[in-house]
Amino acid sequence: MSRFLFVVPPLTGHINPAAAVAAELTARGHRVAWAGSPGLVREAAGPGADVYPCAPLVGRRRPPELRGAAALRFLWQDYFVPLAEAMAPDTQNAVRRFRPDAIVADQHALAGALAAERLGVRWATSATNPAEAGGVVASLPKADAWIRSLLGRLRQRFGDPGATYDLRFSPALVLAYTVAELASGHTPRPQLRWVGPAVPARTPAADLPRGWRDRARATVLVSLGTVNTDVGARFLAECAAAVRERAHRLQAVVADPGGFLAGTSDDTVLALPRIPQLALLPTASAVICHAGHNTVAESLWHAVPLVVAPIRDDQPFVAGQVTAAGAAVRVRFGRADRTRLGEALDGVLGESPYRVAAQRLRDSLSAAGGAGAAADHLEVLAERA
Repeated sequence: MSRFLFVVPPLTGHINPAAAVAAELTARGHRVAWAGSPGLVREAAGPGADVYPCAPLVGRRRPPELRGAAALRFLWQDYFVPLAEAMAPDTQNAVRRFRPDAIVADQHALAGALAAERLGVRWATSATNPAEAGGVVASLPKADAWIRSLLGRLRQRFGDPGATYDLRFSPALVLAYTVAELASGHTPRPQLRWVGPAVPARTPAADLPRGWRDRARATVLVSLGTVNTDVGARFLAECAAAVRERAHRLQAVVADPGGFLAGTSDDTVLALPRIPQLALLPTASAVICHAGHNTVAESLWHAVPLVVAPIRDDQPFVAGQVTAAGAAVRVRFGRADRTRLGEALDGVLGESPYRVAAQRLRDSLSAAGGAGAAADHLEVLAERA
């Protein structure tokens, strides 16, 4: 039996894949603990998760209008680096108390990598951002050099000042939750392992109002993820309108955490603060989303084609990859109206080429091994400790 400490940021999309891997390790008899936000970790990993709380980062809400270079600068300068500074002392204390054989550090929970190198613990990167794993940032020399300078200053304070490797990538093992086909153009790294989506082995049943689902109609899922609430009002309304124009053959379940569609649910469009996405995907016919990596990977895991409307961060990269692979139609987030969204839906529904491509990608993602493959690699890493 080995001991694994998962270090994660307070971001649901980063915690969920790690939770699936942690569950697999636990099922194999290993001991797992977490450093992060107790509420978010236990929501994903279960109420019994052993969590060492880390100091929260307060008051760092990204302005919704930021895009491109400005959004990247905010993420690193105003979020990832301050988050590392806030988490570092508690993460190092967690390592000393739990004494893991290996640390699994999220790519953007830099406190995990820093604690590992300062305290001499073998560690792996949990890479939920395929754009960085795929070398997109490295292809932007000025941006990459700037990020490296920020990492260097963090290392001087909290890590091993003599180390020279990139803190975003463990020199021993990087777990990327996708396949190479969806991260083309990546920079080869000998320690990189494409393990595909890490999804839970079991998912709860979809908790929808009794009698709402009409099985004679196709079901569309609509989601903009957990960090785009501020910008979704118009887009979600247009999605709902596009589905209602096709009410004779479509229904939609819409994730609406901002309550923009409150009071408008009917037998065609059901708006909920949160949707049971993993429970609904096996019977969904299409997904409309922001091209967030987890949503795209989970949709393709179930061979569901997509309409993608990227907003910022790695989303344009993910959208470009899944579109190039033939499994999605891309629309412009700021300009997509009910007409464009309806036409995109018409294209991906039914026995379309998009569904054929989604089925092919499902086979590739499944063959990569998911949480089981990730656990295999982590077991080998821990045995070397």
